[in-house]
Amino acid sequence: MARIDLVELAHSYHGTGVDPANFALKPTSMTWRQGGAYALLGPSGCGKTTLLNIISGIVKPSRGTVLFDGRDVMPLTTQQRNIAQVFQFPVIYDTMTVGENLAFPLRNRRMPSAEIEARVRQIAELLDLVPHLGRKASRLTADAKQKISLGRGLVRADVAAVLFDEPLTVIDPALKWELRSKLKVLHRDLDLTMIYVTHDQTEALTFADTVVVMHEGSVVQTGTPEELFLRPDHTFVGYFIGSPGMNVLPAEVQGRQARIAGHVVQLERSYCGLPIGARLEIGIRPEFVRLAPPSPGLLGAKVERIDDLGRSRFAHVRVGDLRIAARVPRGLSIEPEMALAFEPAQIHVYADQRRVEGAA
Repeated sequence: MARIDLVELAHSYHGTGVDPANFALKPTSMTWRQGGAYALLGPSGCGKTTLLNIISGIVKPSRGTVLFDGRDVMPLTTQQRNIAQVFQFPVIYDTMTVGENLAFPLRNRRMPSAEIEARVRQIAELLDLVPHLGRKASRLTADAKQKISLGRGLVRADVAAVLFDEPLTVIDPALKWELRSKLKVLHRDLDLTMIYVTHDQTEALTFADTVVVMHEGSVVQTGTPEELFLRPDHTFVGYFIGSPGMNVLPAEVQGRQARIAGHVVQLERSYCGLPIGARLEIGIRPEFVRLAPPSPGLLGAKVERIDDLGRSRFAHVRVGDLRIAARVPRGLSIEPEMALAFEPAQIHVYADQRRVEGAA
């Protein structure tokens, strides 16, 4: 197990003469504590797998350094870095039994047989694989094979970190929740540093203590699931996390007021001295915009549709050329013409997509 430091890492797949703005991974520095559960979250092509492969040693970065407990591991191979990696598709030996697959990494390190048997049994119990230990892996379902792959990544107690690259993609949706829950239990019981790559916000937010959100090769925010939801530092974070995502609306901002579509919205904080020429926007989660009957003091809106999610309902409305999602209170009678009420404390101001911290 190790603390992992990334120092000014950057990478281009097209040589050293490429404009850094076009790098697959733009300069990144961060520290991951020993025993932490982390998720790299973002859409395809954002650089998360590149970053994971740099940590494991599969990819050598164009610049920067990776440190394990303060030691430079750049000259070391993946094997020498003592990394376990679980890939999107199961990597197992079909001719071996489930037990032999789980034991394989330990036998390669010539561990005593009694220790191997005990460790295999422990991991098999955590993954509900005990009834299958004597079966050939070739006879199992894709879900069970991925469990074996997960088990092989977790069976070694001495690894610096376990890296997961979209490991639940091939899993039946009904079992994804179960496996995510098991990974949380495994992390707690085994005290391993785990880094989980995914494009699925639900996987990231339910697995990780700390989520690293990536966009176009850059890390745009690192934080807890609650921080990412309540205080998105970048408009992409607000849009990408949440269902529906955050409303991001062009606005004129001065002091404690924002003007959208000609309507003044009160702000909780004061914003003065905003960057000249910057694109200004306000962002607010649909959960903090309330659909209401028409009122002179509220922003008028035309209702386009209602999404009923069972425990909650969201209205999708139009205000001029803007589309806004809003929470529908229980028992509210819906008419074609309604109004919107904003919670001032939950409104964020963005200049060129970055959140601005107003004055109290």
